[in-house]
Amino acid sequence: MQVSIGASMKSDVEAAVAEVCAKAGNPKLLVLLTSFDHFEKASKLVSEKFPDVPLIGTGTISYYETDSSDKRTLLIAFGQDIEVEAGIIRHLSKAPMLDIPALEEKVSKISAGDSNTICLEFCTNDEERLVTTLNVALERARIPIVGGTIFGYPANYTPKALLNGELYPDACCYALIKNKSGKIRTYSENIYGPMAGAKVHIATKVNLANKEVITLDGRPAADVYCQDADVSRNQLVDNVLTNPLGRVIGDQIFITSPYAIGNNGSLINYKKINENDSIQVMELKDYDSIQADTRQHIRSENGKISFIFSINCIYRHLLFSNKGYLNELIGNMKSLGPHIGIVGGGEQYKKQHVNQTMVCAVFE
Repeated sequence: MQVSIGASMKSDVEAAVAEVCAKAGNPKLLVLLTSFDHFEKASKLVSEKFPDVPLIGTGTISYYETDSSDKRTLLIAFGQDIEVEAGIIRHLSKAPMLDIPALEEKVSKISAGDSNTICLEFCTNDEERLVTTLNVALERARIPIVGGTIFGYPANYTPKALLNGELYPDACCYALIKNKSGKIRTYSENIYGPMAGAKVHIATKVNLANKEVITLDGRPAADVYCQDADVSRNQLVDNVLTNPLGRVIGDQIFITSPYAIGNNGSLINYKKINENDSIQVMELKDYDSIQADTRQHIRSENGKISFIFSINCIYRHLLFSNKGYLNELIGNMKSLGPHIGIVGGGEQYKKQHVNQTMVCAVFE
């Protein structure tokens, strides 16, 4: 696949955009990743430079080469050996189904083959509703979702998704990307597993609107967590980096991150937990070994890697920063091939919204 990457650390937005656009060539799709300070103006400038090229993107913390930055501008230019359909899902919190007919039409146009098409997306909120909505159109065509929740914006800033120079709040921008010269394979990485001897608890009372677990096994959820993790309530939120919750579905575990203790000992999370879900307290495993296994898996399945795009949860970002491992992680991903990553407030992968996970797409 033909992919070009323009990168700039210039503080002047016009100079940064000029630098990254110089690498774009003759693109068929553009993905803009930049600081939130630059995002709105950069979106307009890139769209004006390439008025007939689909453009999606977000403000973000980005991973490139061997480090992370919240000041960098990146422009990913996909070349002529793709088919692409880009669009927007609006009104995520109220009525996202209104834009599904347009998505269904785009899915029909893209004519996805076997493991050669993905839906790359950036969303602002209501992730579980988004994933369910997107899969109304995507599931039949077997197009997997790889995406992230927009994160890192300043206080009092309304997050927005970018499509073709326009910014949309309460929305998801997406691109259906079909690789005409190889496969696009998707991966997720979980560095947590059940604690030794961990009990399986049942969510007995929840508030879905607030992503709140009120009780587990009929007891205040915070008390159950603290007993299993052997921490006090004052330690609970900071302890989530090493001991998140896991929603257990068969032999699969989907991580959810509590970020606050609510009234009467409830836990407020970044991912919804449903009533009667099976929940366990997780523990951090050997992440360096798990990362090595992920890279080996990617290498074994992809003969020639053209590009890798990843989304890492902010909690993974903080964990690896605290442990001095972040730049090693970014360098490890670069060792596979050209790589760009972003930090998300949550990750969308296939049919799930998850936390504290890495998801990525590998383009042959």
